[in-house]
Amino acid sequence: MPANVSRRTFVAGVSAAVATSAMAMAASPATAGRTRPAKPTVVLVHGGFADATASWSGVVERLQERDYPVIAPATPLRSLPSDAAYIASLLRSINGPVILVGHSYGGAVITNAAASAPNVRALVYIAAFVPDTGEALGQLITKYPGSEIQAALNPVPYPNPDGTTGTDLYLQADKLRQVFAADLPASTTKVMAATQRPFSAACFTDLTQAAAWHTIPSWGLIATDDKAIPPALQRYEYQRAGAQTVEVAASHVAMVSHPDLVTQLIVDADRGTR
Repeated sequence: MPANVSRRTFVAGVSAAVATSAMAMAASPATAGRTRPAKPTVVLVHGGFADATASWSGVVERLQERDYPVIAPATPLRSLPSDAAYIASLLRSINGPVILVGHSYGGAVITNAAASAPNVRALVYIAAFVPDTGEALGQLITKYPGSEIQAALNPVPYPNPDGTTGTDLYLQADKLRQVFAADLPASTTKVMAATQRPFSAACFTDLTQAAAWHTIPSWGLIATDDKAIPPALQRYEYQRAGAQTVEVAASHVAMVSHPDLVTQLIVDADRGTR
């Protein structure tokens, strides 16, 4: 310490320097970033005939590049009540807000599941069913013409745990691309046909128990070349739900053929509810 500087003056000077440095750090971009609200977890729910990997890989990668935490669970595809209960249990395990996204049948699942999940901040529907309470998907699919999915189905019986017989639905391999994913390469749709998940026919007759879109803001993507869920039905459902919508010339699997657009819609839903 210099001889002409008192200890009290020296300590005061050091304290001031430390305080100034701390203020500078607090104002720096790196430190300021730590105070920003955490991004919500995005939960991506696939539909029938598919799995989470084939459905959501491109969207998962893009969301992760934007630093969103993402979960893409495997939906059992056994019944609407049990599938919704399963997804609801997953939502309860997540700390913090959730953006809940559903494709096709997954739209019905999230509609029911989110009704008992207070952390869901927004619903995003991708070429999806958006039923109201008391509605069955088998009724909705016939509301407007244009679906070719029924003629492409291959029903396969399976045993239920109680000894009764259920029916699983598959898409015929030679028709899957035409009715499900016409804008994807044939090499991709051949793999989708070989790896499709069994989809219980009960999911089309089960009634919706709760419709979360009555109280949760929603967004929707309309696939205008969809041969599974008619675009007219998508528009009707989204308008009824008061959803903010975008349209794209895409097949039923718009999240696979247009992952950038789907990702941006999810980001828009996040921003729109902050």
